[in-house]
Amino acid sequence: MRLLFLGDVVGRSGRDAVAEHLPGLIARHKFDFVVVNGENASHGKGLIESHFQGLRDAGADIVTLGDHAFDQREALSYIEREPTLIRPINYAPGTPGRGAMMVEGRNGHRVLVVNALGRVFMPPIDDPFRAVASAIESAPLGEVADAIIVDFHTEATSEIQAMGHFLDGRVSLVVGTHTHIPTADYRVLKGGTAFQADAGMCGDFDSIIGTETDEPLNRFLTGIPNGRFTPAEGEATLCGIAVETDPRSGLARYVAPLRLGGVLAQAVPDFPTA
Repeated sequence: MRLLFLGDVVGRSGRDAVAEHLPGLIARHKFDFVVVNGENASHGKGLIESHFQGLRDAGADIVTLGDHAFDQREALSYIEREPTLIRPINYAPGTPGRGAMMVEGRNGHRVLVVNALGRVFMPPIDDPFRAVASAIESAPLGEVADAIIVDFHTEATSEIQAMGHFLDGRVSLVVGTHTHIPTADYRVLKGGTAFQADAGMCGDFDSIIGTETDEPLNRFLTGIPNGRFTPAEGEATLCGIAVETDPRSGLARYVAPLRLGGVLAQAVPDFPTA
């Protein structure tokens, strides 16, 4: 089956890019399942319900979150009734929502999606490794799940690399989000798991990680806040990773980056013909 994962959607620019490009990508490349990280989609922090619905309408089967999961207060309530919106699984017990969900794809495939939050350079949080392991052990790849996708929202590339090797051979894809910069290390690991340290963002790269440059520059130069961070609203680059899995094992046999629109060098998947 063919999987598509899109990195952090940032502000209006990112939402517009998803709405413009995702339906055509699904039709052109015959993606069976799409995951989108939406934790920066609303004004750069969090996700309001109408913007979540916009991502779903564009073709996202599951929307994942991260450290800004509840920056928009309405998420505390609507996440309870939206099974296709998941927040990091290693939040404290009692946190609204869920951190993993099995969803049926376009062709009847069963896909388990797990969202986790890193601990390096992040606020205190429960152990992501044990939390993710517990989730995938309940739905083994190739037995219960036809594919398993793990969105690990983390600051440190060492931590996401560790998660990739920890899960190699047990999941279809481990992909990092949060830094907003697409990394060049996409590949299939030795055990058959597709991996990329960061998928990049769906947002305006003529910016500082999706934010208009004035206020971040001011804080770097002076250390004194002088206003709010404002999402940049130029043309976005849609960034993500495409994977094709083996129909029997659920492990990856092809992986490629996606970069479409905006200022970055363009890249589209070229799936093998069989």
